[in-house]
Amino acid sequence: MIRKAIEALKKGEPVLVFDAEGREEETDIVFASQFITHEKIRFMRKEGGGLICTTLPKYKAEILHLPYLHEIFQRSDFEIFRYIGGKVKYDSLPAFSITINHADNYTGISDMERAKTIKEFAEFISDVEKMKNPMEEFGKEFITPGHVHLLISSSLERRKGHTELSTALVELAGLIPSATIVEMLGDDGKSLSKENAKRYAESHGMVFLEGKEIIEEWKKWSE
Repeated sequence: MIRKAIEALKKGEPVLVFDAEGREEETDIVFASQFITHEKIRFMRKEGGGLICTTLPKYKAEILHLPYLHEIFQRSDFEIFRYIGGKVKYDSLPAFSITINHADNYTGISDMERAKTIKEFAEFISDVEKMKNPMEEFGKEFITPGHVHLLISSSLERRKGHTELSTALVELAGLIPSATIVEMLGDDGKSLSKENAKRYAESHGMVFLEGKEIIEEWKKWSE
């Protein structure tokens, strides 16, 4: 199944990824960021319904000096952040970083403009190691706050969330190491159950993966 998922991502098609029992127990729609289009953004918000986010690996974030959002809050002088910080219930601190828009966008929220931000971001980080002054270049091309939520992926040994699983999956596919993901929600107002997500995948001819499958393949690949 992992091979089918990799081939689907290479073709610009979506893959469904369930993290794990006892964790979030959610299924995300996953696309390789480099292939994002406005049609795919529309699909994610209509068929997913959660928060559309774009990932990057930690080593790319470190080149750009991109922080986790909780680090920004911890260093903030605003007193409110002394009271509302804390760990999430399902894991360690979340993977959120800053939000961005591409500098050419107007509001940044339309399907067209979010797709532009994501696609340009993926292309940007693919070459970030070669840049003389990556932070300056980043500042020329993107602004913050924006409408695309960035997620920084830790190693799969440290954290096994959708951020890490989806980033590992696109790396296994040999693509730019950035995935765009969204949680699948049900009509009952809750996260879509694993069983219903599986049925959705089957009825739409999509690949359904569990996090443990990605982790096993990643271990073999990284040995």
